[in-house]
Amino acid sequence: MQAMTATYNDKVVKQFAIATVLWGIVGMLVGVIVATQLYWPHLFEGIPWLSYGRLRPLHTNAVIFAFGGSALMATSLYVVQRTSHVRLLSDKLAAFVFWGWQAVIVAAAITLPLGITQSKEYAELEWPIDILITVVWVAYAVLFFGTIARRKVTHIYVANWFYGAFIIAVALLHVVNNLALPSTLTKSYSLYSGAVDAMVQWWYGHNAVGFFLTAGFLGMMYYFVPKQAGRPIYSYRLSIVHFWALIAVYMWAGPHHLMYTALPDWAQSLGMVFSLILLAPSWGGAINGIMTLSGVWHKLRTDPILKFLIVSLSFYMMSTFEGPMMSIKTVNSLSHYTDWTIGHVHSGALGWVAMISIGSIYSLLPRMFSLKEMWSTRLVDVHFWIHTIGVVFYIAAMWIAGVMQGLMWRATNADGTLTYTFVEALNATYPYYLARLVGGLMVLSGMFLMAWNVYKTWAMAKSPAEQPVLAPDPSQARA
Repeated sequence: MQAMTATYNDKVVKQFAIATVLWGIVGMLVGVIVATQLYWPHLFEGIPWLSYGRLRPLHTNAVIFAFGGSALMATSLYVVQRTSHVRLLSDKLAAFVFWGWQAVIVAAAITLPLGITQSKEYAELEWPIDILITVVWVAYAVLFFGTIARRKVTHIYVANWFYGAFIIAVALLHVVNNLALPSTLTKSYSLYSGAVDAMVQWWYGHNAVGFFLTAGFLGMMYYFVPKQAGRPIYSYRLSIVHFWALIAVYMWAGPHHLMYTALPDWAQSLGMVFSLILLAPSWGGAINGIMTLSGVWHKLRTDPILKFLIVSLSFYMMSTFEGPMMSIKTVNSLSHYTDWTIGHVHSGALGWVAMISIGSIYSLLPRMFSLKEMWSTRLVDVHFWIHTIGVVFYIAAMWIAGVMQGLMWRATNADGTLTYTFVEALNATYPYYLARLVGGLMVLSGMFLMAWNVYKTWAMAKSPAEQPVLAPDPSQARA
């Protein structure tokens, strides 16, 4: 028993780390397939479970909840142990969280191609799976916060604040948005209707971005950037201001998804204002991460993991400037319903979320295996460049296509008639779909390189023993 309490539980971290890589490949592969279908629309014609309408939600769920969720759970359970100087609350609960989350992912992979869906963005899964998600999430919360409660130090490091906020907020968002009346095992009806349903959905939808895809990954940033750089965070005071400002403002930004709809005008304006305010804490946090490299900028030349982490923050800054700008009503009138939005989403998803996740997994794996570095640092560097070029190729194509679409759709002749038909705009967009496909293929190929590197690192480590819990600094120890 003493031996158990003297080591970290890294088994569940390794499981989630491997799941991150595997689901990353699956999610991005499905993304490449749906991008291919946009360029060759007759691909898989007549096969309903491979149609675009069914594969697209499978892609978003796989990338956000399978890839991103596994990365968040891997890193949060790794970080909370190291910063609290204790083992996880319960090994059995940790195993339940891992296998329960994998069951959710597999259920999604089966039901979505079959057309079993609530048809709600990022919340397509039907009510039995929603209940399973709730149970697993509560177990995850108990595991995370229970470990913090047992910590051997008085201080709770800021990364855990962000992870904790992400866990609490996602639980609230999931439960409220998925309130429904089941009619059969595979069908339910939302408790909300009309504009109220849209408002609740985008309160959920944007905060899934704000808390699942931002707050949690900022937890990664606040731990792994200083750790990889070998420097303390640039400003700990700024990190606390960043946390409270982000948490206070993010919940109110959802209505910017519903500009020029049946939503009351005051609610649309409220969403726009809070979206603009978000720029300040977002950039403050990103600058805090980037400035952590003060005095060690030279490490970017030799450490590709640090490249992943820092460039991800550049994409975070880009996305969190672009989002508030697109929420301005006059800009939104051009961008809404165009591929500009797709470019914005993937700037955040592939540039910020994927790169911080990949960098964090590359950072923690050798440490868990008691190795100095990954099997091939050169391969990590190649992965960085392939991924970065692929992302730039993808988002640039969508930005150009989106602005062009918006301008063509709103162009009018002197007599007030539309200058272009929808088909003419689609025909002009067509070449950019091929460019997007090329970018997606580059990102996917990088994930295969990562999988090989992770496999060889695991093989090189053979059977590493669990790491001992480090004794806390006496000045920080709890009485």
